[in-house]
Amino acid sequence: MWTYHNPVRISVGNGSLDQLPALLAGRNCLLVTFPEAESLGLVQRVRNLIGEQLRGVIDSIQPNPDVQWLAPLYEQVQREHAYVPVIVALGGGSAIDSAKALICATASGRFADLLSVLQQGAKLPPGLHKSLIAIPTTAGTGSEVTPWATIWDQAGGRKYSLHQPQTWPEAAIIDAELMASLPAAATLASGLDALSHALESIWNVNRNPVSMSLAVQAARRCLAVLPALMQDLPNLQLRAEMAQAALLAGLAFSNTKTALAHSLSYDITLQHGVPHGIACSFSLPLVLEMALGADDVADAALLSIFDASTAAVAVQRLSAFLQSLGVATEPERYGVAPQDWAAMLHKAASGPRGRNFIRSLA
Repeated sequence: MWTYHNPVRISVGNGSLDQLPALLAGRNCLLVTFPEAESLGLVQRVRNLIGEQLRGVIDSIQPNPDVQWLAPLYEQVQREHAYVPVIVALGGGSAIDSAKALICATASGRFADLLSVLQQGAKLPPGLHKSLIAIPTTAGTGSEVTPWATIWDQAGGRKYSLHQPQTWPEAAIIDAELMASLPAAATLASGLDALSHALESIWNVNRNPVSMSLAVQAARRCLAVLPALMQDLPNLQLRAEMAQAALLAGLAFSNTKTALAHSLSYDITLQHGVPHGIACSFSLPLVLEMALGADDVADAALLSIFDASTAAVAVQRLSAFLQSLGVATEPERYGVAPQDWAAMLHKAASGPRGRNFIRSLA
């Protein structure tokens, strides 16, 4: 028995940002975005579309939402905009993840109470929770079609995963025109994040036939499109194809969650400052090698993605793909000493995401 569930209404295509007024259906909103959005003309585009329905703009979102700056922002939103019913998140995964925290209401309006819920893995009580419309400007994180948000505590050396019934976005707009100015490094990191989501959905104990189909399509598209896009960043058709690959990967892992490669990535980002998309993708060949042979269905899917007849060929082709994009696949290149790798691997395997991996490392 299996189920597949995703409640997000999705609008895809160049110019689909124009769907925002219809999705708001007369409701007021806050715009949560990244600092450069104003200079890129994105904030003005939203203003032109919805006029006085836009009740405020928060454009201070930084990469990797951290409790130190998210806490005062959360309390400001709860204090000044408690009755604004919708947040529109425009940006990469950090903007959308931050917005997922901001839509969650606590009775006190204090971030400490939300953090307590995260620490306990509890559910928030009913309240003035806001709705979320997610508009990604990167092709990779999948946050626009999943209920999860990663909240970091750099000072405390840990991360939290926010997951509440209300953190599913109400709607997502996938408009490749909004991604046209994304620089090379961010394009690469987000694209590799999408590839990781796709593969992690396959070597996963929670997979189902729908997620498998989505993941295989997504992985194949990432392998075909990302190298071409890196050579032709202004190409809007390639941007659109990469956006759709990332969307398919997001729809896949929205039901499976991620697995071992992502679990490994968190300490590498926290301790060594490696961007998330690189931190969760450099280990993919190592994890692929461990995954192959654990499950016949997963093996068939993985070998088909790489047009490989053997595990060794699949691993070699994935390694060559990453290296062709300038991504090293050796842990020591990311600050992890060889003698520390085994311990890091077993720590990651015992974490919530690591336990989704199809092969036990006990």
